[in-house]
Order: sequence, then structure tokens, then C-alpha cells
Amino acid sequence: MGEKGVFEDILAAAAGDTFKYYSQGEWKVSSSGKSVPIINPTTRKIQFKVQACTQEEVNKVMESAKSAQKLWAKTPLWKRAELLHKAAAILKDHKKPIADCLVKEIAKAAKDAATEVVRSGDLVSYCAEEGVRVLGEGKFLVSDSFPGNERTKYCLTSKIPLGIVLAIPPFNYPVNLSVSKIAPALIAGNSLVLKPPTQGAVSALHMIHCFHLAGFPKGVISCVTGKGSEIGDFLTMHPGVNCISFTGGDTGIAISKKAGMIPLQMELGGKDACIILADADLDLASSSIVKGGFSYSGQRCTAVKVVLVMSSIADSLVKKVNEKLGKLTVGPPENDCDITPVVTESSANFIEGLVMDAKNKGATFCQEYKREDNLIWPLLIDNVKPDMRIAWEEPFGPVLPVIRISSVEEGIHHCNASNFGLQGCIFTKDINKAILISDAMETGTVQINSAPARGPDHFPFQGLKDSGIGSQGVTNSINMMTKIKSTVINLPTPSYTMG
Repeated sequence: MGEKGVFEDILAAAAGDTFKYYSQGEWKVSSSGKSVPIINPTTRKIQFKVQACTQEEVNKVMESAKSAQKLWAKTPLWKRAELLHKAAAILKDHKKPIADCLVKEIAKAAKDAATEVVRSGDLVSYCAEEGVRVLGEGKFLVSDSFPGNERTKYCLTSKIPLGIVLAIPPFNYPVNLSVSKIAPALIAGNSLVLKPPTQGAVSALHMIHCFHLAGFPKGVISCVTGKGSEIGDFLTMHPGVNCISFTGGDTGIAISKKAGMIPLQMELGGKDACIILADADLDLASSSIVKGGFSYSGQRCTAVKVVLVMSSIADSLVKKVNEKLGKLTVGPPENDCDITPVVTESSANFIEGLVMDAKNKGATFCQEYKREDNLIWPLLIDNVKPDMRIAWEEPFGPVLPVIRISSVEEGIHHCNASNFGLQGCIFTKDINKAILISDAMETGTVQINSAPARGPDHFPFQGLKDSGIGSQGVTNSINMMTKIKSTVINLPTPSYTMG
């Protein structure tokens, strides 16, 4: 069967461009009779449509997920891992149609779209292996290790599933940041309900079909689509949800206030600072700034968002960055361009607002500001001052501010004055300075002599302050999606093991 035929079940027969949602192991059309359009960022025309699910359909998904989870939790670990490995292989085998969706939905360059799918398959397989190790071990404690006790109690602890995990990924990595939530939840014995972003929903639906083809039991995985205004709060506040894993923006703060007493895993963006010391390798720093700041048009939580460079080397650094920016290709994602359209017109308008504010307040534009619809040409903005919005706000686009600093302390102060604290980076040849600055930076991760990055996917990934709650990464996610259960054996008399 060809790749197109593999995915034909997820399309509604009555409307060739409208995709179904996934519930109880079946692809379904919503009773609402409504759909949500997905706009192609490049053409700005409707590319796809997805079902506008109702609250009643969400209720049915939750009921199914709850009953399915009870059986799934009794499935042997090796069997859960086997199914995940199978899903990973199917995902990688069908990278082309999924990557094509990423190109059309979120304007991700074709080569990067394919890479995301393959990376996602690798993540699922790694998670299967790690889950068998992490969840295959418990703890055995004896009571006499605590003062005043004889050895009359044996405590056996194990990790058990939470129940239903609600996963809400962002538009920029709708496949990878879905499976980073799905795989840990499933290996841990939870059921999983996915609410994909509107932009990226069809890519996510294709990915979910790969799990369907792998043979997961009905109800263990579900995927509902629809308008956030209609089912968003209903999902996040649903009494059936036992855990929420969310990646996105300010919405996460609202979710955390409404969610109640359940575990939360949240990554909410950053204003990742890049501190360049006077002794830095400027070729390395400039290459890292261009890659870190402008990959996927800057639409990454871990993109370099502000450069804090010592004044003595600022001119040299800016020159090198500008030379490299001039070599970037700009255009449609189908052509594998370096800079592609940002995801929505409203995003482009927001970026333009930050740019115009900086211009009006006297910043230096290293390139002419140029925009055509959603496509914004790469722009380095020099001599940015603290009173400019772009010094603090996250543009999520191909524009990067440069702030010239007179001391390391000034750079650290600016970094820590932000309400964000996701990642940061330092460029210097002095490892001792790097460690001291890293310790002083209030961010979840600090990269030394490299741009911020989420990954490899088994590395811990977390933010401080408004950048998030909890930690991601394969092992951390598995642990977060479980809880500890203890069984205590009480002995009538003390007993000590002899050799």
C-alpha cells in the first residue's frame, strides 16, 4: 500500500481536505458538523481542516481513556516497549507524508521537517528502552536505618501510573513535542489524550495514526481537535485528567492556575540570552548566534533571543554575524530556505511591532527591515537599549537584538531581570569564568560555547520563573508521569539478614 493509502483512514470521506479525530481506536467525524481551518503560512490560504470536537465528545474520550488505562497498566513493560518500538519504526517509515504536512502547516523547511520526524521516532524508541530500565526497578528499605527502630519493617516501593495524561504541544514541533509527551506517558502505563495545536494538527494526526497502526489498545491513545475557546478549558479542567504536559506560551500560566491538584509539566518560552566575553572565539560565537537565533526563522523556545556582548568586541562580532546573515536564503519551505514565513499573520504583526518600537527609540538596523506577508527577512538590531520592548519580549521570529555591555555583571543582571529563565549561553575561552557566570544565571540550562538547544532529547530540559514548571527529558518525563506506591511488610520480631 502506498503512503497516501496508509493515511486515507484519517480523512473524512465527505470532505477531502478535512481530517478526522481519534477516539476509542477509531477515526471519527465530529457530531458538531464544524471544522477548524488550517492556514498555510506561505500561501495564506486554507490548506487543511480538522474536526471541531464538542465537549460531549471530549467526555467520551475521557471515559474511554479511563477504562483503557486500567487494562494498559496491567500490560507487561516489555509489551508496552514493544509497541512503542513498532510505532517508532512506522513513524520513520512514513516520514515523507508527515514532513510534507509540516511544510504546509507550519512552513518548516523540507529537510528540517523530515529530520523532526526521524528524531521523533528515535525519541520513542529511546523512551521504550529507558522506561524498561527506570520502571523495572523499585526500592527496598529497612526500618532500622532510621534512629530508634529495629528491623521489623520492610518497605517495597514502585512507580505506578498517574492515570490520564493530557498532552498539549506547540505549533513549532507538533510531532516531536507530541511524542516527547506521548512515549513517557505510555511506557509508564498511563493513557494519553492529545490536543494538538491548530497549526500542526494534521501532522500530529498523521503521527497518531502511526501509533494506531502499531496496535495500541483502543482508548489508550486519543486525539481531539477543535477550537481552544470551546474545548481548551474544558480539557485542562476536566476531572478525568490526572496530569498535564504543556508546551507553549502564556496560556500555560492560565492552565496552571485552573488545573487543580494534579502534576504539571510546563515549558512556556524564554528570552534566552547569549553573553559574549572579550576573549570569546568570535567565529564560533557568530556562527552559533546565526544558527541559534535564526533556525526555523527564530520560532524556537530555545532560540537566541538577545545578544549581550562586551563593548570592546561588539563591532567585530556584529560584522561577523552580518556577514553570515547575508548568506541565508529566504523563501518558501519547499525550497529548503533558511528563513521561511512565520506561522501566522498575527505573529508577523507582533514581530513588526517590536521592530518598529526599536526603530522609533533609536536602535541601529544592520539590514533593511523587509516583510512580504508572513515572510520576514533576517534582521540584526544593534545598540538596543533596555527601554525597548525587544530587549525583553520574545519575538519568535527572525529578528535579534544586540545589547552592548561594559561588564559581565551587566550581562548577568539583564539576563536575570527577565521574567523568563529557560536557557542561556556563554562564549569564552576561560572555563572558570564560564562556570561562575553559569551559576549566576537564573536559567534552567546554560550552554557554554554553544547556542541554547533542547536536546539531545534525553537531556533534562526545564525553565525557571515564567519559563515553566518541572523538568522534561526522557527519564524526567517518565518519572514525572508516575507516582510512588509503598507496600510495608511488618515482622513480628526484628530480623537481620545473615551471610
